[in-house]
Amino acid sequence: MHRAGFVNIIGNPNVGKSTLMNALVGEKLSIVTAKAQTTRHRIMGIVSGEDYQIVYSDTPGILKPNYRLQENMMNFVDSAIGDADIILYVTDTVEKADKNVEYVEKLSRLECPVIIAINKIDISDQAKVVELMDWWKERVPKAVIIPVSAKENFNLESVLSEISSRLPEAPAWFDKDQFTDRNLRFFASEILREKILENYSEEIPYSCQVEIEEFREGADRYEISAVIYVLRDSQKGIIIGKGGSALKRTGTAARIEMEDFFQKKVFLRTFVKVDPDWRESRRELRRFGYEQ
Repeated sequence: MHRAGFVNIIGNPNVGKSTLMNALVGEKLSIVTAKAQTTRHRIMGIVSGEDYQIVYSDTPGILKPNYRLQENMMNFVDSAIGDADIILYVTDTVEKADKNVEYVEKLSRLECPVIIAINKIDISDQAKVVELMDWWKERVPKAVIIPVSAKENFNLESVLSEISSRLPEAPAWFDKDQFTDRNLRFFASEILREKILENYSEEIPYSCQVEIEEFREGADRYEISAVIYVLRDSQKGIIIGKGGSALKRTGTAARIEMEDFFQKKVFLRTFVKVDPDWRESRRELRRFGYEQ
C-alpha cells in the first residue's frame, strides 16, 4: 500500500511556517528572515520513501491585502486550503491566538484533517503552552494540536507521525528523487531576495522584485544575471548605495549562498531598474509568477 498527499502549510506572518517546512523537508527551500511577508509564492517541498510521498506546500503569511501583489498572495493561501489532503496550520507562542480569526473559523469547518503546530515553545513556558493548546482545542475540536520548536527541531517527529497516519492511499505525484516543484532559476531569485530582506530596512525589501534574466550553466560555474526592480528612483539609490557598495555587499552574500545551494561556483551580475507599477500590474505580476 502506497500513501501520498498534499500537506499545505498556512498561518500568519512570522510564526515560522518556512522554518518548519525546511526542517520537515530537510532542505532550505523557503527563505527565512525576521521580517514579515518573506514568503510570496507557494513553494512545494517533496519527501519520498518507499511506500509514501509527502508534498509540503509553504504559503505566504495571512494578511489583509493593500495592493494587488498581496491579493494574489492571499489567493495562494486560499487555493492551498482548497486543495489540501491535510492542513498544517502554524501558530506560535508570541502572536495573539485570535489574529485573523476568520481563518480559525475556516479551520473548524474543513473536512480534511487539520494539524495545528504551536511553534516557538523554546521561548515560552509550559503553562502558556498548555493554555494555548486548550484555546485551540476549543476552537478547532477535530484538530490535532502539537507544540513544536521548528528552530530547535523539537517534536517534529510527532508532526511527521500525525501526517503519515493521515495520508490518503495514492500513488506518488512526483518522481521519487524530486524534492521541489521549483527550478534553479527560481531559487537564485529567492536567494537574492532573501539578502535584500536581510540587508535593507523598512519598506525597501517589500518594494523589490527579483527577476533572473540569464541563467547559464558552464563547465565549472553558473553565470547568472539578475534584475532588482524597485518602485521609485530613491529606492534604486538606496539599493545601490554609495559607489555601489550596498549592492556589492548584497550581491556577494547572495553569490555565496547560491554556491552553497547549487554546490557549484556562481558568477552573479546584478542590475537595478525602476518599475513603479510592478505590484499592481496584472501583466507584471503574471511575468513574475504571482498570477494564477
